[in-house]
Amino acid sequence: MTAKSILDREFLEMRRRLIDLAASVDRVERGNDAGAMTNDPRMRLLRDAVRVLAEGKQDRAARMQMHFSDGYVAEWRDKFGMTT
Repeated sequence: MTAKSILDREFLEMRRRLIDLAASVDRVERGNDAGAMTNDPRMRLLRDAVRVLAEGKQDRAARMQMHFSDGYVAEWRDKFGMTT
């Protein structure tokens, strides 16, 4: 499959998702307490994720997944009250 055929097939859906993301961010920024959200770690995660997308490097999906993932915690069973 060619890159052009993939883009032809997926462009409108990709465009829709980006517009949807922009609209969501706009709604947050129009909220009554929008100033308090400036330093919210979730907003920083979203801004940084957009940078990952825009960098133009390969493996964006994997890097994006790692960006939103917590690191491995060896004691995760203890953290969640699980025993073996």
